Amino acid sequence: MIELDIDTTGAIATLTLNRPPANAWSLDGLRQLQSTVLSLNADLRVRAIIITGQGPKFFSAGADLNAMADGDKAVARDVAKCFGEAFATLQEARAVVIAAINGFAMGGGLECALSCDIRIAERHAQMALPEPSVGLLPTGCGTQTLPWLVGEGWAKRMILTNERVDAEIALRIGLVEEVVDTGAALAKAREMAARVATLSPEGVAYSKQLIHAARQGVPRHAALALEREKFVDLFDGPNQREGVRAFLEKRKPNWADNG
Repeated sequence: MIELDIDTTGAIATLTLNRPPANAWSLDGLRQLQSTVLSLNADLRVRAIIITGQGPKFFSAGADLNAMADGDKAVARDVAKCFGEAFATLQEARAVVIAAINGFAMGGGLECALSCDIRIAERHAQMALPEPSVGLLPTGCGTQTLPWLVGEGWAKRMILTNERVDAEIALRIGLVEEVVDTGAALAKAREMAARVATLSPEGVAYSKQLIHAARQGVPRHAALALEREKFVDLFDGPNQREGVRAFLEKRKPNWADNG
């Protein structure tokens, strides 16, 4: 069963989780997400990826708990592996990934959004990591990514006390970057993705890698050295010359997909 609708238009790929009634993740859906991102990594025409949920209520309600009802550890290992690998692959996607949070983002649904580079939430959205309330814990990178974004205090409030946050609180604590009216998240994400497509492919990809280096604990002096190295690496391809010439000639650059 296909649970992820994929639409690629120009430089933008839109992935819509479509598994009624609540867009919960199954293991097949997670595997499809991972394989889709890997395929998009290889398609250099794709510069931005948007992820959203089908319908007006749910971005994603998280994991399908039916698979875990029997307490089977072998199943638990498969679940942890699929969530961890899918969302880690999403975090490290070559393209810029934007979450259009169109409703409830709970558990693994929020972890999916956390794995994106930028999050846009509609005003009615609600977000939580309630796994301990059902005897579990976040296993899709949530315990590591959430504190990086919102700080340890809010991460503990959300995970250790099952506190649900609305869109306005999410904006205030840095969980999302923008709040829009109900029904407007996808359009705003497309607008942002279109801006990504106007930039140097290598400049964006290298910058994303360097930003992630800070999250991964790379020492500052090593990260700064890598920053200088990547700056020089940009001069190996035609896009650096095209970008500078376009600026000097007061025109839009014509980027080469393959650098």
